[in-house]
Amino acid sequence: MNSLADFVLVSAILFGIGVYGLVTKRNALRLLFAVELMINAANLNFVAFGQYLPLAQAAGPSAVGQTFVLFSIALAAAEAAVILAIVVVAYRLHQDVDVSELNSMKG
Repeated sequence: MNSLADFVLVSAILFGIGVYGLVTKRNALRLLFAVELMINAANLNFVAFGQYLPLAQAAGPSAVGQTFVLFSIALAAAEAAVILAIVVVAYRLHQDVDVSELNSMKG
């Protein structure tokens, strides 16, 4: 069985990869993937801490962590839809999705 430290380590690695992608990449889709990695790292922490905290274990099975993750997944899906719509409009206007080139959003 995996320990809480294993989940936190995997989450930290995922979050670090997301931060690296967010800082170094200029492509809008890669930025979206980096943000999604960071959100999934946070979701992993919610589930792991929901299962392994002593308070959660003493009170019996609890679904608080999973509940937060479901809300987070719904918010992430809405965020991804909005960003993808912005990317499509930006590509139609500029024929590129490089965010360093998108300094104006005029129609």
